Amino acid sequence: MVRDRGMIGGDDKNRIEAFGSPGGTEIPRATKRRRKNRGVPPPAAFDIDTLPDSSNLTALETAAVIRRTPGALEQWRRDPNHLLKWRYVDGRPLYRVDAVRDYLAKWDKTARTPQPHNAHGDGRGARP
Repeated sequence: MVRDRGMIGGDDKNRIEAFGSPGGTEIPRATKRRRKNRGVPPPAAFDIDTLPDSSNLTALETAAVIRRTPGALEQWRRDPNHLLKWRYVDGRPLYRVDAVRDYLAKWDKTARTPQPHNAHGDGRGARP
């Protein structure tokens, strides 16, 4: 005859805990979803000025050089007139080193100098 001892005095190894119960604090690995890293990658480990012009860079390498997120490059690829030029090789976007250099040169020229943070814009302080 088998007696049901219930939760009081029962074996812990026979007890089944529901997912998310207070006793089961660890989430099984299979339920975690791997997400893309959407941040800016660390600076490039190479010097872009030493590479030949005909070299190709991946989207991640290009993002590291120009200090933007890979998602920003993905958005820019939707605009065929964007200053940063790319091409697809085997379905992957690649950026030529000379195109990245041209983009950086044009971006430096178009960058505006920061304006003073006052109401007049001429160096005088703002009135209280």
